Amino acid sequence: MISPELDVRIRSLARSLGADYYGVADLESAREFILRQGGERIARYPRGISIGMRLLDDPVDLLPDGDAEGAIIYRHNSYEVLNQMLDQVAVRVAQELQRRGYHAFPVPASRRTNDREIRSVFSQKLSAHLSGLGWIGKSCLLVTPDHGPRARWVTVLTDAPLRVTGTPMEPRCGDCTACVDICPKGAFSGRMFDPYEPRESRFDASSCDRYFREMEKEKGVAVCGLCLYVCPYGRRKKSPK
Repeated sequence: MISPELDVRIRSLARSLGADYYGVADLESAREFILRQGGERIARYPRGISIGMRLLDDPVDLLPDGDAEGAIIYRHNSYEVLNQMLDQVAVRVAQELQRRGYHAFPVPASRRTNDREIRSVFSQKLSAHLSGLGWIGKSCLLVTPDHGPRARWVTVLTDAPLRVTGTPMEPRCGDCTACVDICPKGAFSGRMFDPYEPRESRFDASSCDRYFREMEKEKGVAVCGLCLYVCPYGRRKKSPK
């Protein structure tokens, strides 16, 4: 049975800790995919609490410059700091659920667990998509209606009786191919997300991964993010004076 009091408490806790986005997904419809990716220990949870934080626009807007200093600033703010913040929120939420007698598993915000398949143990964007917070765009990123892909995500898997907040949002990319066109390695095919198609039909993850390793050797920092920068749903209309 859904617990309205618990719903309010968990949402309020996440918001008080800095979450810009909050949603709850019913993961049962994607259980087969989740089982293949993370095994039974991940697929046993029926709910996913999606928590998102907006990226800071000014560091994102440094990405087209392509210089090492701008890349270091972007990576520090948008990855290192934000991922730590998200992980802290997820652990706090999981602790609160555990205190109330429920199982809770915070999935690290950005931690690859399988180098061969270039993936984590669970897809953060899958939970956010299923909870109605956005759609998966041609860049294979979660795109929100208000800030595009300029957000990072963390998920708390749980068996707590929380109300599901939405259903998968229909894509709004239309004929736009900005993210496809700007990719320096041509890693995107331009196909929209289809849960029945393999990731390879949309995204060449190995090509992207090689590019990051090349940048690491050349500049000492591996940052791209151009697909995130260029999305019209996230780009600001005005520049600072």
